[in-house]
Amino acid sequence: MSAYYTYLISSLPMLNFFARAPFSLEDFFTKCKNLIPEKEFEILRSVCGQDSYSLGIQNIDSLRQWANFEIALRNELVRARAGRKKIDPLKFLRFPDSAQAEISHLAMIAYRSTSILEAEKVLDQGRWNFLEALSFGHYFDFDCLLVYGLKLKILERWEKIQKADKEHLLNAVV
Repeated sequence: MSAYYTYLISSLPMLNFFARAPFSLEDFFTKCKNLIPEKEFEILRSVCGQDSYSLGIQNIDSLRQWANFEIALRNELVRARAGRKKIDPLKFLRFPDSAQAEISHLAMIAYRSTSILEAEKVLDQGRWNFLEALSFGHYFDFDCLLVYGLKLKILERWEKIQKADKEHLLNAVV
């Protein structure tokens, strides 16, 4: 039976994809540090790290579902790009590969977008929606903290994108 973190989770502000992050991911870790067991804290920290898609932690169902979703989304993007370049996508696919119609649709919308920024927004909105569905039924347990951390990671990424000095980046590229 999993533990419930009612006080911790109820004290966290609600997250919205189109809003700013209420605090950083590091602040989130600080809030969680002394309120959850060390093992779960390490899992939370590694999941919200740089590459949470190659997770070796497969005993948590929500993590497995998240990793499978992310791999399927990336595989669909590989298929779209390979089709355009007329190359075989099989050597670039990651497994387990579980193609789903909604993921294929999401990847095609992003791939066909004329703006790179808009394509990234479409992909992150799809990720956010998946995390929303994944959190259903997990109100005060560890899975809820995992979903919250992953959402916070998405918001933090968009905050960096919006704060970037676009003129400097353009000059650096040109």
